[in-house]
Amino acid sequence: MSIKIGIDLGGTKIEVIALTEQGKPLFRQRTHTPQGDYNATVNCIAELVTAAEQACQDHAEAIGVGIPGAISPATGLIKNANSTCLIGQRLDDDLEKLLKRPIRLANDADCFALSEAIDGSAAGYNSVFGVILGTGVGAGIVINKTLLSGPNAICGEWGHNPLPWPVPSDNLQRACYCGKQDCIETFLSGPGFSSALPSNTGLTSLAIWQRARAGDRSCQTHCDLYIEQLSKALASIINVLDPSVIVLGGGLSNIDEIYEQVPKRLATYLFSASHNSDPVLTPIVKAKYGDSSGVRGAAWL
Repeated sequence: MSIKIGIDLGGTKIEVIALTEQGKPLFRQRTHTPQGDYNATVNCIAELVTAAEQACQDHAEAIGVGIPGAISPATGLIKNANSTCLIGQRLDDDLEKLLKRPIRLANDADCFALSEAIDGSAAGYNSVFGVILGTGVGAGIVINKTLLSGPNAICGEWGHNPLPWPVPSDNLQRACYCGKQDCIETFLSGPGFSSALPSNTGLTSLAIWQRARAGDRSCQTHCDLYIEQLSKALASIINVLDPSVIVLGGGLSNIDEIYEQVPKRLATYLFSASHNSDPVLTPIVKAKYGDSSGVRGAAWL
């Protein structure tokens, strides 16, 4: 039996999974990420791989690793990582030295999209735009079950484009950590959504939606604004890429109202619908594997 091993390297946890060639999980384990310690992180990954192979009594030919960042094509070093100890490091080279086999790195949003495209909710579609709506907002693009990559290693960085078709109710002038202003991430991420609620006293995103469903008018208005902003942002992607399917993951992807209301609002912003009255044919679906998609996608690398 040949196994596939994937690692999901997050800011707070590292997860390993071993899959069969058919995608059946054989082994999973999580551990805390060593905070701010690059060498300890590398060693932790190696230990998880060893544990997976010992449990499965098998050996993976290569290891896939999903990271919260990207590899610079110019330098080969990790960039744009929210786990800052990774920035400027050659993680693939360092892991190859320890594990004595090829290491395949990809952004965690790319891993999510690949997982859902291969055997998740987007299986069977030729072109997939996979979105994570969580602490941040990221995306990956998969064409015919292959990750799309570009010369700048930023393919799918949807969250760092400006919110399209802005109106005063969007409450603009939101600073983003990337140095720009009014990035999509500042509106659609969990922190962006919850912090923008007027007079928020520490409510989480889920609590805001629960209050909206219970009749709280302020929360209802805020949630309706989120649906409109998400609709605009996704419409801008459809206008450019026209993917066969959009699959959503991350904490906010569990909001059922998204799947009921966003498809109805896309027509206002789509070129084909607003100008020619064509129906909107892009399905928007929830991820099959939830927060396991990232580690599964790493294994499929």
